[in-house]
Amino acid sequence: MILKLLLVIAVIGIVYFMFIKKTPIKSAKKSSPSKKSEQKSEEMVPCASCGTYCSVEDTILNAGKYYCSRECLEK
Repeated sequence: MILKLLLVIAVIGIVYFMFIKKTPIKSAKKSSPSKKSEQKSEEMVPCASCGTYCSVEDTILNAGKYYCSRECLEK
């Protein structure tokens, strides 16, 4: 009788530790604040030809004006 009771308690303990109890992941908590600090907002500028807003990194600068593509630059 005691052996059956210990077996049931062991099974319940295994199920609890494997499926119910969630252990905190320390590496994810440490990386979360650094991800927030790494996020930077990009400056968006309108294309001088079509007016589409693009990030400054993706645009073509010619004569002080930003263009979204070569096609708009050639217009």
